[in-house]
Order: sequence, then C-alpha cells, then structure tokens
Amino acid sequence: MISRRTRTLSFIAVSTISCLALTGCFSSAPSGSTASDDEDGRVSLAMLQPPRSGLTPLSDDAFKLSRWSTAETLVSLDDLGEAQASLATSWEQSSPTQWTFTIREGVSFHDGTPLTAEDVARSLTAAATASPTPRILDGVDMTAVADNETTATVTTAVADPLLPQRLSSPQLSILAASAYEGGAVDPINAGTGPFVLTAVDGTSGATLDRNEDYWGESAAASGIDVQFVPDGTARAAALRTGTADVVEAIPVSQVAQIDEDLVYEVPMPRTNTLYLNTDSGPFADPAVRAAAREAIDRATIVSGVYEGRADVAEGLLGPALPWAADERDDDYQAVLDQRPEAASVDGVRISLGTFTDRAELPEVAVQLEQQLEAAGFIVEQDVREYQYIEADAVDGAFDAFILSRATVLDSGDPVAYMYSDFACEGSFNLSQFCDPAVDEALEEAAALPAGPERRSAIIAAEAEILARDAAIPMLHERVIQGEAVNVEGAVRDPRERALITEETSAK
Repeated sequence: MISRRTRTLSFIAVSTISCLALTGCFSSAPSGSTASDDEDGRVSLAMLQPPRSGLTPLSDDAFKLSRWSTAETLVSLDDLGEAQASLATSWEQSSPTQWTFTIREGVSFHDGTPLTAEDVARSLTAAATASPTPRILDGVDMTAVADNETTATVTTAVADPLLPQRLSSPQLSILAASAYEGGAVDPINAGTGPFVLTAVDGTSGATLDRNEDYWGESAAASGIDVQFVPDGTARAAALRTGTADVVEAIPVSQVAQIDEDLVYEVPMPRTNTLYLNTDSGPFADPAVRAAAREAIDRATIVSGVYEGRADVAEGLLGPALPWAADERDDDYQAVLDQRPEAASVDGVRISLGTFTDRAELPEVAVQLEQQLEAAGFIVEQDVREYQYIEADAVDGAFDAFILSRATVLDSGDPVAYMYSDFACEGSFNLSQFCDPAVDEALEEAAALPAGPERRSAIIAAEAEILARDAAIPMLHERVIQGEAVNVEGAVRDPRERALITEETSAK
C-alpha cells in the first residue's frame, strides 16, 4: 500500500503541475499535515473553496466543519428534513416561543472538557449576537440559557415552528469554551465530532485525526487530509491519478476524462440564478428586468455549458425538492402573468459579475453576455475569485450577478434562503430588493409548521418574487462528486452538509 505521506506529496505535485498551465494555483499542504509512513486508512479530500472566514462556524465555513464531521449541532436532519437527535436527545415546546432541549450526557469536546448545557447556551448566544448575523438566523431574535447541567432553553421573540430544524444548521454548531476565547471563533480542537480538527494552514489545507473518545461509533478512517483546490482541472487530475480519495465538485468539462465508475451525480437544491439590481441602474425599471428575463435561453446554457448535466429552472426551487413542481398550479401562473411587458433595451449598458471558484460560472457569463447583447444590452463582465467579489456583490456594485445558490442549505427548508435573498432585511440580498408583498408572503410561510400548508405558502412566495424579476433562475445544478475505487461510505448529500463521516474509509 502507498503510504499516506507519499500520496499527499503526489497530490501536491499533480496539482502544481496542473497549475503551470492555468492562471491560478493553490498552496502546498500545510507542514505536519501528513501522517507517518506506516499509517494508512486516512482519507485524502480535495475541496472546492478555501475558507472565507477562518473556519468560524458563524459563516458559511461552518459547512466545511460539518462535511468533515468535526463540529456537531443539537439536532440533525433525516432525508425528509425532519429533526433527529444529535447532541440533544430530545426537546419539548413549552410555549409558542420557547423550546427546552435535553443535552446528551457522556459527550466530551476535543479539548477534553465535558459538554454541558452552559456550552450549548454559549455557542447559540455567540451566533445570535454575531455581526453579521449567520444566515440561518436572519430575521430571528433568539436567546439561549442553561437551565441546569443537562437542559437548555431556547426562546424566540416570535413563534418559530421550525426551530429544531433551524438548530441543525452547521452555523449553530456547539463548540467548547476554548473556541470563544479570542476575537474570532476558533474551531481547532473544539468540536465534538468523530474527527478532531488539529491544524489549518490558511487557504491551503487542514488536518483532522480520529477522535478516539467520540460519543458515537468510532471513525473507520484514522483521519482526513484536506486540500483546498479551487482549480477544477487540478481537482479532476487528483482523482484520475489516485492522489485524492474524494473530490468535491468536479467540473462538467472534466467528467469525460474520468472513469465513469468514479463519478456520482446527484440533483442539488442549488440554483444557478441571475440576480438583478432592483434598486439602482437599468434594472431598477421592471420592464428592463423583463427584457433580461425574456432574453435568456436556459436550455442553451444547460446543454452548452453543463453538457446536459443540469435541469432547466422552472422556479427558484428545483427537482431536489420534488414537491415544488406539484405546487406550481394555476394560481401560481396567474401571479407570473402579472409581470410587465419587456422594454426596448437597444444600447442599454449593464455590468455583469460572477466568480471563478465554480468553473462553469465564467462560461455561463459568456453565454449570458451573448444572449443579452442579442436582445440589445451592452454587457461589461467582471469575473474574479469569490473572496474578492462577494463584498461588491452584496453592496450592489453590479447591475446583474450570477450566483450558484444553495436553496435549503440551512434548516432543510427554503424559507431561510428566500428571506436572506429577497426580504427587505435579508443579509444576502444581492438584488437590493424590497417589496412589502414579498415580505408578507415570506412571513406567512415562516409562521406555518412543516407540512402541506407550509409548502404551498413557500411556492406562493416564490411566485411573488419571480413576478417582480428580482432574480431569474436559470438552471438547477447536479453535484458531481468523485470517489476513488478504494473509498467506502462517502456521503452524497444534496444538502452539502455531510461528506466524510465516521463510516467513511479509504482502504
């Protein structure tokens, strides 16, 4: 068997060679990140995006901690999005705004300290009082207190029927007190999961070792060696050459060069969407937004850029939520029929932004530029790495922005995504959009318990958003995950929460 050290160094070498022919490159592995030559059973993982916020769980970096099974939450979600026990063994709603959680006994953090209700209250309070607010808590006024050693009570300002599902978000991971001692939340050696995060080298890589004292089933793998590899060609090369066991997000353009037995395709709750700036610039005019909508040929983008490995969007929510299509009835269409006529846009100049971290998006931008210019727009593109363009996008610096957007990443329910992106107070409102009717529809959906009525209300809110052309959904992506022949138990998760778990091995 090839030693882990040899494989890791080969991984770096292949990636470096690939970079020579490309515009971007990634750093070598962190020093000390390889296991000894006689150690095997570690999983080598190539991930798409490096950390954006130092792996704090209060940002989207939390999903890396979840996919590495190092940080855990009070509850988890099953395949239907129903709340299941995790660090909390049970919960009870004592009033419309108050829930009490019983904390699992016999759990220790990676630093050796025991999990208590006080730790739960500390972590949830840190999230609730953070600035900016974690996306899962957009519009939620929440407090958490420890009642005693084993129970904690979470209170919301208004009734939140999905609070248990909300607490499943990786952004609400429970960490040891040591994680909060500095100015930023530091997850190293502070989780409860089957793998201990022992080292992080900036945007280059991370090292995790098996948690020998895990409260659940011991991990099959002795550790995880992570490399952050933004370049898709380099990630695909790592899978082809066997220098990575699991590879995240293989670009469609690379699939044909890989043994089809190593490639797995799963519909994702992720929509490739064109956000239009409704507050300033040409798209402040609804008729100009309508002209952009009518100019876009979704099927051409799916076939030309994604080689058919995506689904043409009929709405914001795609086939990963199969109930959505059934809810789009005559009433839904009647709302869309109220959209204004498209304006003449001959010579209208617009700025179009996107990022390079997802290999297909620059190609989508090229296709969109051609389609929009055929309709009369004059398009100026701005394409950068995500970390260098996100702030401008959120601030409304572009007339239009292409984003690959997860729609149920947080609570397993799309209301949080819709609120974040389309509510007046949403924290990720790229469209700079605010409409009382949409806010009302989102509030109605948010107030309902899980079930048929909530699903109908969600689709009604989708109709109100699309009727105003704040965003134009183009296609629903499918994740393409690579797994070497020696890998067992890697998770193919539509929610992008799980990847390497205690059941994953690379023999």
